[in-house]
Amino acid sequence: SSIVQAFVFGGIAGIETDGVPMLLFYLCSNAIWIYFSSSVTKNAHTFVSNAGVFGKVYFPRLATPISNVLSSVIQFGIQMMLVLIFMVVYLIKGQVHPNWAAWALIPPVLIHLGVLGLSCGIVISSLTTKYRDLSILVTFGVQLWSSVGEGWLKTIFMVNPVTPAVELLRYALLGQGSVHWGFYFLSVVLTVVLFLFGVMTFNRVEKTFMDTV
Repeated sequence: SSIVQAFVFGGIAGIETDGVPMLLFYLCSNAIWIYFSSSVTKNAHTFVSNAGVFGKVYFPRLATPISNVLSSVIQFGIQMMLVLIFMVVYLIKGQVHPNWAAWALIPPVLIHLGVLGLSCGIVISSLTTKYRDLSILVTFGVQLWSSVGEGWLKTIFMVNPVTPAVELLRYALLGQGSVHWGFYFLSVVLTVVLFLFGVMTFNRVEKTFMDTV
C-alpha cells in the first residue's frame, strides 16, 4: 500500500513530503497509523468476540484489550524494521535527516497512541454490547479519522488527538514537519479523559454484558 500511495499521491497528484523520500514517508506514516488503528479495531469487539471466555472464566477483563495493544506494538515493531532498513539506505544517500535528539520522545508518544487506541476501543466495545450495528462503522470511521486537510481544515484536524502524536513521531523519525506542542498537550489531556471514561464504562458494562451479548 505504501508503494501505491507513493505512486498515486506523489507521482500522480504531486503531493510534497517536505524533501523526505516518498516511499520512506508513506512506509513510516502507515506503520504509525496501523499501530493506532489496529489498537482501536482489535478492541472494538472485545466483549462480543470474547463472550464465551468471559462467561466461563473470571480474570481482569481489561487484560484482554491491553494484550491487544501489546500485539499491535509487536506488529508495529516488525513494520518499523522495514522502515529502518530504508532509512539506513536514504541516510547513506543523504536524503533523510532524522531529528536524533527527538528520538527520546518516541517511546512515550507510542505509549500515548497505544493508550488512546485502547481507550477508544474499549468505549466502542462497551457500546456494541447494546448497539451491534455500531461495529460496522468502526473500520470506516477509523480510516476517515486519519484525514488531514490544509489551512483552517488542518487546524480542525489538529484537534483530533491522533494527529499531533503522529506528526511528532514523523518529526522525530524523518525530520519532516514541525511539532505543535499546544495541540499535543491537548491530545494528552483528551487521552487521559477518554481513558478514565473508557475504564469506568468498561467496568460498568462487564458486570451486565452477559445479559446483552
